[in-house]
Formats: sequence, C-alpha cells, structure tokens
Amino acid sequence: MLTGAIPSVAAEEVGSATVVPLQVTGDPEDRLNLIILGDGYTAEEMQQFRDDVDKHLNVQWSIEPFRSYRDYFNVYMIEIVSGESGISCDPDDGNVRRDTPLKLQYASTCPAGANARGVTFGTGGQAALEQYVSMIPGVTAQNRQTLTLANTSTYGGIGGRNATTTGQAPQGPLVSPHELGHSLGNLQDEYPYSARNVPGAPYTGGEPSSIHHTLLTEQQMLDQQRKWFRWLGEESLAGGVIGRYESGQTRASGIWRPSEHSIMRWIGYHFDQIGRERMIEKISGRRDDVEMTVESTPTDQPVSPGDVLWVETMHPLYHELTVTWEVNGQVVAGTNNSRNFDLDAHGVQIGDVVKVTVSDDTEDVRDPAVANGGALTQTREWTIVEEPPAPSEVKFTSSTATTHPVGGQDVVYVETTHPRDRVLDVTWRLNGNVLPNPHNSRNLDLGALNLPARSHQLTATVSDPEVPSAPTQTLTWTVDNVAPEVTYELSDPVSVVPGTRVRPPHYVFREWFEMGLEATDDHDGYVVIEFQLDGDGWFNYHGWPDAPEGTPYRFTPAGTVIKEIAYGNLGSGGLTKAPFEQFYDGFEPGYGRHEIQYRAIDAAGNISAPKTFTVTVTDTNGATPLPPGAIVPE
Repeated sequence: MLTGAIPSVAAEEVGSATVVPLQVTGDPEDRLNLIILGDGYTAEEMQQFRDDVDKHLNVQWSIEPFRSYRDYFNVYMIEIVSGESGISCDPDDGNVRRDTPLKLQYASTCPAGANARGVTFGTGGQAALEQYVSMIPGVTAQNRQTLTLANTSTYGGIGGRNATTTGQAPQGPLVSPHELGHSLGNLQDEYPYSARNVPGAPYTGGEPSSIHHTLLTEQQMLDQQRKWFRWLGEESLAGGVIGRYESGQTRASGIWRPSEHSIMRWIGYHFDQIGRERMIEKISGRRDDVEMTVESTPTDQPVSPGDVLWVETMHPLYHELTVTWEVNGQVVAGTNNSRNFDLDAHGVQIGDVVKVTVSDDTEDVRDPAVANGGALTQTREWTIVEEPPAPSEVKFTSSTATTHPVGGQDVVYVETTHPRDRVLDVTWRLNGNVLPNPHNSRNLDLGALNLPARSHQLTATVSDPEVPSAPTQTLTWTVDNVAPEVTYELSDPVSVVPGTRVRPPHYVFREWFEMGLEATDDHDGYVVIEFQLDGDGWFNYHGWPDAPEGTPYRFTPAGTVIKEIAYGNLGSGGLTKAPFEQFYDGFEPGYGRHEIQYRAIDAAGNISAPKTFTVTVTDTNGATPLPPGAIVPE
C-alpha cells in the first residue's frame, strides 16, 4: 500500500497538490517519466487515491515489457485535492456536472450515455494538468507520459500522452498499459468495431503502415521479409500462435493482425511478440529520442594512460546489458562485461583509441534495425592523451530503489562515483555474509544465487581500495523471495473429483460457473492475479466487469454481454469477444472439458507456480437457464 507524503494543512486546500516521487532511477532528462495524477479525490479520499495508484502500478509492472524494463521509468504521483468527489457526467454515479481540478468528464454535456467510456478533460483541464506537471523539474513533453485516475468505479479512459483511466473500475488498471501501447508504442487498436457490437466496415485501403496489421499472406510476409515474418509460427505471448487473424483497426474484415487476442485487442491479455518488441524499442529509446541512456567518462575531455574508463548503463530487471571494449578496433577479451576499463592494465598508450559498445541483447527483439539502432545499442570513444588524475569522493550515485523489497530473481544494481585512476570497491553482503562478485561488481544477479524461499537482507558497501580510511557508504534492501499464494472458490458444482498428486481436481457444472480468486502475500503491495483458460494466454483476473470488488468471474459457453462486450467466453476465440463474433460461422460454444491455471505476481515481481483445476460444462438444452446477459449459443 502506498502511503506517500501526508499532505500538510495547506495541501488540503481545494486545488492544491503534493508531488510524491514513487520511483526515481535517474535524472528526468534521461528517463521516461510516468506521472500519475488524480481527479475527483477529496482530501479525505487521498488514501483511496494512493491505493488506486498502487494497484494500477503493480498491474502495469506485471505485464511485459514493463515488468522487465520497470527501472527505465521515473514514477511520480501528484495528489490533487478536489472539492467534490467523483467526476462529471458519470453514467453510474449521478450523471451530473462536478467541479474538479482537472475537469474530467464522460461527456461535455450531462447526462452522458449509459455506455459512455471516454474520460476526457473538460474546459481548462489540460491547462491545469500542465501546471501541476510543471512542479517536477526536468520533465518535458517528450520524456513524459501522464495518466490521470478518475475517482470512480465506472469503466472508461482515453489514450494519448495525457491518458486517463478510472481508479476503481475492475478493468481500470488494464486500460493504462493498453493506452501506453498507443501513446508510447504507436500501436493501433485491433478491435473489430468502432461502435461496440457493430461490426466495422471492411477494410478497403492499401497495405497498412501499422507494424501489426497487414494485407499480406503469411507466405508473402516470408517471401518479402515484411511485417512480423520473423515471428510467424511462434507461440504467442498473448495466447495461440503468431499467424494471420482477420479484423483489426476497427474493421471486422479485410485486414489481418498477428494474434487472435492481445492487449491491443482485448485488455486483460499481454502484448504479443510484435507489440512487445515495439514497446521495448520505445521504452529503451525514450520514446522518439531513439537513444538508450548511457553515462560514461566524458568523451569531450582528455583521458590519460593511467585512467580507468567507465560506463553506466540502464538496468533491466532480469538481465544485464552487454558491454564490449575495443582498443584500436580490436575487441579486448576477458573483460567479463565490466563497466570499467583500466587503461594501464591493458597496456593502452598515448594515441590509442578506446571504444565501448553497450547493447541490449534481449531475445525479445529480432529486427536487426532495432537491435543495432540507437534505442538498444550505444557506443562511446576516446583518444588517449596525457592528463594528470583528479581526486574523487566515495559514494553511491544511484541504485535499485531501497524503498520497497526487491524480488528473488532481480538483478540489483548500484552506481558509484568514478575516480580517474581506479575503480571503487563494492562489497555485497547477504544476511551479513560477503558475496563473491568479481567481474561487474555494480550488478548482482539474485536469481543466480538460488536463494531459499524467505526474506533476506542485502547490502552493498562502496569503499576506496587506495584509501582504506576514506568514508564508506552502505545501501540496504529487503529481498522478498517468497511467492504469493492464490486460492480459488467456485460456484456449486454438480459433482467433484478430488485431485491427486498427478491429477488436478475436476468439477462438473451445468451450462455455466463462477470463479473467485484471492491472493495473499508476506509483504505489502497490491498482488496481481492471472488465470489461463486452456493454455490460451495469461489473463488478468480483475473480478467481474462493472460489478463490486470481489464479484467472481463468470464463464458461459458464449460469454455474457456487459455494455456491448462479451466476457467469460468458454467458446472459440478467447475469453473476451465482440458479441457479434459469437454468431460468425465457425464459432464453437464452450461446452465440454476445460483446464484453468491460475497464479499471482506480488509487488516485488515474484510469480507463484501455476496451479490447475479442470471443469466440464454440460449442455442441458435449456433445462438449466443461463444467467442474465449470457449469449445463448446457436
């Protein structure tokens, strides 16, 4: 749970604001800056805003590539005091005009329609947002993304660089990563409609510019080496297989997308490989800068043969970037991915040229133009001259955040000051015991240690090997290496076959059933729950749409329609569908046997081992009625 900075009396005045840094991994100029604001939260409701932010962030950090590239973001929360609770023209909350600082609204004129879902800024709202964001030095239109949470449980939101979503709606936390797909990744919607439950007109244009839409066949993509040809046939990270699926860009036919469902089609699923690759490029390249942040020994100042060159790289959470050193065009072997290069130890002389290449060799990027471009690869170069060294203080300059527990699989990092002629020592200790870390001492891969499943204390101490009496500095982290627990509760079955060591429990239901999932963890923070139906992509368990928190998720053979979207579909095509798709030729209702797996991801990023149960849903030919709103299979 986020507690943030407790506002002072002055900050409780209507319209006043408090900036709370939640995660600062570097200067704002060198990071993407995610700024989360609230609208319609009174002073008495500010803890609700903090809880909403905690939930939204932890859901975002559970979705790749945000999960792995979390530390590429600075995150700030701005607590804005509203004189009224809620926002304007909310169809499920009075549908009246309210005066809030950011003027969020479901419609410019109340009442809004019953299915209104676009949460926009009213007159003066955008200007107010700019004023609040200007409270954070170094944040610009290029390096920022704002997300404003509306104090409501009604579904809604918009995209763009100033995105919105709703604080307490079950699907609210899933809107923001989808919208970041638009505003950060330049990804398009894969919906088959523009107006809900109305099939979009057939696509009639030329080859789309979108990287994840095409008119080409799979063979044409392979022959021409275009679009997602590198990923064809791979198991999709969003479920199914990467191939060619009709509909997208709000058109129901005549255009094709890579996956049957991804977060750009139905929120709840993850990005597929095509979307993930683009998002990594934009996150690492800081949106449109196309330049991965690398700090180094200045290249515009002289360096001498006695110096130690250094680079400071970005830090993905579960892998290290690759650092390669060259002298006069020849790669130096045995540097072991070190961020430091001792010129004297390598026999470098005056006039030699030293080059370093920093690259992100992630397997999630296959396009060479992206992998070798500035967003994922950077170089620095120095020509050696004679210059005396200068003194330097001993301290840490940045690190993995110490304000919250780190996960047992994380790569924890520190950065230090850089004396000209030597490398400062960094000593890591786990539960008081020194850990050997001889090569790149600035990073520590916890996953490689195979830690026992409990909490641990990790410290890093920086010291000067040449001046033992010099002051030292120590940082401390709690390592959470305990996965969360998940339990399930089902509606009453017709029969039950208990599970064994080799077989999961099995339940039989007539026509439909409900599932509730609940997670617990040994540390604070919102725990994300996911489930998977018949192995078809992990789906965020958000409860039941437009229902109170804790309402179980409902499965029916063809889904249940809520505000013109079908949810809980056991039939072909995925859990969430446009209702009209359930009447297409080829749709198969979901009667029969199904396997459901479930897991949880805690605030430290630990993922529980999936557990399984199976169900059989029988067709009673109408003897057992379907619940209200359920689609009756033809």
